[in-house]
Amino acid sequence: MKTIGIGIIGGGLMGREMASAFGRWCALTDVEVQPELVAVADLVEDVRNWFQRVPSCKQLTADYKELLANPAVDVVYVAVPHNLHEKIYIDVLEAGKDLFAEKPFGIDLASAKNILDAGKRTGRFVRCSSEFPFFPGAQRVIAAAKSGKLGRVLQVVSGFHHSSDLDATKPANWKRFSRTCGEIGVLGDLGMHACHIPLRLGWRPQRLFAQLQKGYPQRPDGKGGMTACDTWDNAMLHCWTTIDGNEVPMRLEMKRLAPGETDTWFLEVLGTEGGARYSTKEPKTLWLFEGGKEQYWKKTDLGFGMSFKTVTGGIFEPGFPDVIQQMWAAFLMEREGKLADRFGCATPEEAVGTQEIFAAALASQSSGQAVSL
Repeated sequence: MKTIGIGIIGGGLMGREMASAFGRWCALTDVEVQPELVAVADLVEDVRNWFQRVPSCKQLTADYKELLANPAVDVVYVAVPHNLHEKIYIDVLEAGKDLFAEKPFGIDLASAKNILDAGKRTGRFVRCSSEFPFFPGAQRVIAAAKSGKLGRVLQVVSGFHHSSDLDATKPANWKRFSRTCGEIGVLGDLGMHACHIPLRLGWRPQRLFAQLQKGYPQRPDGKGGMTACDTWDNAMLHCWTTIDGNEVPMRLEMKRLAPGETDTWFLEVLGTEGGARYSTKEPKTLWLFEGGKEQYWKKTDLGFGMSFKTVTGGIFEPGFPDVIQQMWAAFLMEREGKLADRFGCATPEEAVGTQEIFAAALASQSSGQAVSL
């Protein structure tokens, strides 16, 4: 297989997850590329040192520009605070590297547009991370929505909930401050997960009403004191979109304060003739609705039906590490022009589309009125 040299800027939680996905690449049976982690840049020495366990990783540096100068690096994955996106992403592109970006693709809409323009100017391949559409259940909902068999679509709900911020003793990190996370707060943190599939299906909101909510105004600062927190923690976006010429209500939900939810992504599409529903709370389970004289919700146990085939037995359930690997397979195969009809990673245009939704949400929250996009 063709080997692709990968560099990672930001070796924290997601950087380690990506490296782990490469480490079990042999599980994939129908890809034609082999990612090889060759370099990691992170300011923290202990974080960098974790990657010493990866034999192919020959460069560990505190200076990401040293990584960009490494000719062995073909693709760079970047996972850093949102306020650093624009500068680092554009540096990656101007260094002649392809970019696998993290959401939200810049701290705000203007930043996202600048990154999009840089990608076009340099001609590099750019995509944005969004893992959850690669679950088999999500793929089945997408297929149902595209099939036309649901009849006239009546409602779409897409969202992501977790509850880690319910803990008031959790120390504040960079996501608690608008200066580093952006004024969009939870929208930037979780919004791509809610918006990716609707945008891919052409269901762009045309107007929306936002309900944004802040959590604890103060959190421990990790140094014995308290610090002010100013980002939005929960968001409910009540949208109108157009599907097959009909106006359809669509609700986009993003919550960091969702009681009972550890980390749940979900999608539901309901129509006059049928419906489909999936949630990562039950990773093997797909719900399909059938209408008629009697109405049914059918529960289907999906197993391990991934887009890219693997050695894993079909009876087993998929997990987050599996969909990360599937996402990378989609990125690398599309980069080679070999994605075919499989679902692809979020495009730069889709990432800018999410930022347009977020900007409209801020305007709606400020005015207390619905806003047109």
